[in-house]
Amino acid sequence: MDVIKQPWPWYVAGPLIGLIVPTLLLFGNKTFGVSGALRQVCAACIPANISFFKYDWKKESWNLYFVTGIIIGGFIATYLISTPGLVNINPRTTALLQQEGVKDFSGLLPQDIFSFSQLFTLRGFVFIVLGGFLVGFGTRYAGGCTSGHAIMGISSLQWPSLVATCCFMMGGFIMTWFILPYLLKL
Repeated sequence: MDVIKQPWPWYVAGPLIGLIVPTLLLFGNKTFGVSGALRQVCAACIPANISFFKYDWKKESWNLYFVTGIIIGGFIATYLISTPGLVNINPRTTALLQQEGVKDFSGLLPQDIFSFSQLFTLRGFVFIVLGGFLVGFGTRYAGGCTSGHAIMGISSLQWPSLVATCCFMMGGFIMTWFILPYLLKL
C-alpha cells in the first residue's frame, strides 16, 4: 500500500503516462485528452440546435468513463488513502509565497487564496472564477487541454500541439513571475 501512498519517481510515472499514447492508438485509434469530455456532456444533456454539439457523442463515450475514473480516483486518494499533513512543496516556494502574504498552507491548496470564504473577495474571485473562465476559454481556443496537446499531440508529431504546449509553458512562466505577485496583493 505504500507504493500507492507515496509519489512515484519521474522515471516510473513518465513512461507509464507515455505508454497511454500507443495503447490508445493500438486499441481503437483513440486520442488522449480530457477537455473533450465537457463537449460530450453538453451534447448529451443539452438538446439544443447548436452545431458544435451535433455529433455522435456516444462514439467517444470511453472518454466519459476515463474522466469519471479521474473523479473517483481523486475521491479515493483524498478520503481513503491520503496521508495527513502538509503538502511537501519546495521551501523556496513557501518562502516566496509567504513574502507575498500567503501564510496558510494547511490544505492541498493555499487556503489564503483557494477556499470558499475567499470566493467572495476580489482576489478569490479573480483566482477562482476569472481564472477558471480563462482556463476554459484557453482550452477551447487552443483546441484542447495541456494533457491532449503535450502528451498525445507532441508524441504524434503534431506541429500545432508543439506550438500550443510552448505557449502553455510561456504563459505559465509569465503568470508566475510577472502577474501573480500583483494578483496576490489584491
